[in-house]
Amino acid sequence: MWCEIVHTRTGVERDTVIEITDGVITGVRPDTPAPPPGAAVRRGLTLPGFANAHSHAFHRVLRGRTQAGSGTFWTWREMMYSAAAKLDPDTYLALARAVYAEMALAGITSVGEFHYLHHGPGGTPYDDPNAMGNALIEAARQAGIRITLLDTCYLTGGVGQKPAGTQLRFDDRDADGWAARASELKPAEHARIGAAVHSVRAVPADQIPVVAAWAAERGAPLHAHVSEQPAENHASLEAYGKTPVEVFDAADALDPRFIAVHATHLTDHDIARLGSTGAGVCLCPTTERDLADGIGPAGELSRAGVPLSLGTDSQAVIDMFEEARAVELDERLRTGSRGHFTTARLLVHGTVLGQAALGWEGIGRIEAGMAADLVTVGLDSVRLAGTVPRLASESAVFAATASDITHVMVAGRTIVEDGQHTLVENVAGELAASIGALVE
Repeated sequence: MWCEIVHTRTGVERDTVIEITDGVITGVRPDTPAPPPGAAVRRGLTLPGFANAHSHAFHRVLRGRTQAGSGTFWTWREMMYSAAAKLDPDTYLALARAVYAEMALAGITSVGEFHYLHHGPGGTPYDDPNAMGNALIEAARQAGIRITLLDTCYLTGGVGQKPAGTQLRFDDRDADGWAARASELKPAEHARIGAAVHSVRAVPADQIPVVAAWAAERGAPLHAHVSEQPAENHASLEAYGKTPVEVFDAADALDPRFIAVHATHLTDHDIARLGSTGAGVCLCPTTERDLADGIGPAGELSRAGVPLSLGTDSQAVIDMFEEARAVELDERLRTGSRGHFTTARLLVHGTVLGQAALGWEGIGRIEAGMAADLVTVGLDSVRLAGTVPRLASESAVFAATASDITHVMVAGRTIVEDGQHTLVENVAGELAASIGALVE
C-alpha cells in the first residue's frame, strides 16, 4: 500500500509505503514520492484500526427510542430489558452482523462484546447453552472484524435480590454454573474468549473470585462495570462496607488483565489502587453522557498510570473519533482548562491500548511486526477540507466523523473500500430490517 499520510508512533509520515505479508506489516517506508507499481493507493490519513473495548450489540435497537422525554438510567434500563426479551439466536445473529458491519464502517477492527444475554425466555437454556454467544462470534466473522466475547456472569437483580423478568435470561444460577457454560466456548482465528462480571449489583462478592480465577487460569481479559452510578456505590458500601473497586480487589481480580468499565464515580483510593495493580479503565463517553452518568476522572486515572481504552457501549452513536475527543473535551468541561491529552495519546487509547484490553497483542500501531489493521480517513469532506498534512491527526480526532472513513483493513483483508462494506452489501438495510423485526 502507498499512503499519502500515515500516523505512526513517532508522528505523521508522508508518502509512505506499507508492506504487508500474510496479514502482518513487514515494512514501513516513508518519503516514497510515487506509489510502487501495483500498490494500492490510499489518499488521506491512514491510522491503526480502532478497538471498541466495550459493546452491547443489542442496545443498537434503542438508538433514538430512548431519547424522547427524560427519565434516568434506571428507566432506560427497563427499555433495554424490553429489547433483550425479544431476541433469539437467529435474530441476534442478524442484528449483531449489521451492528458489527456498522462498526467496521466506523474503522473498528476489534470489538469487546460484553455478553450477558445467554438463555431463552424464562431462563431456559438453549439446546446449545452458548447459542447466543456463538451467534455473536459468527456475526463478527461475517462482518469481517475481530471479537473478544466477554462472557458475563450475571446472578442477581441487585445486591441481595433474586433476578426477575428478562434478567432470568442472564442468570447462570451461580458462578460455577457460569464457569461450566463459559468453558464450552471456543476461540477462533478472529475470536478470543474473555470473562466479565456484570457488576457488584449483579454478582455477589463471594462469587466474584470464581470468575476471576477462571480468567486467570486462561490468561483471559476480565472486565466489569464499576462505579457507573452513585447508587451502585451506595449499594456496595451498604452490603460490603467497600466500594466496587475494593470488592474486586478483595476478590483478587485487580491485575493488568482487569478492565473497569465506566469507573465514573471513584474515590481517590480507588484510583490509586487501580494504578498500583496495573488494571485498566474503559471509558464510554457517548453513553455516559447519554445516560447522565457523569464525567469520569480521566485525568486522575491517567496520572495514576491507569491505561485507558474506549467503548461505544449502548451504541448511542458508533464513532470512535467522538469517543476519543470526548475524553479530552469532557476533561476540559470538568476542570475548566485545556490540553490534558495529546492527540497521539487519544489515538493510543482507541487503538493499541484498546486492543490490549481485549487480549489482542501485536495490533494497534503501524510498524513492522504489527497486524495490518488499517483505517484510512478521507480529508476532502466539508469537515476536513483544508487540513494541514502535519496536523492531519489533530484534524481527524477533533473534527472527523465515522462517515469520513474510506477504507478499513483487518489482518491485511480489505473489508471497507471507498466507504462501502465489502462483505455486507447493504449495512443500512440490514440494520433497518433487523431492528424492525424487534420493535413495533
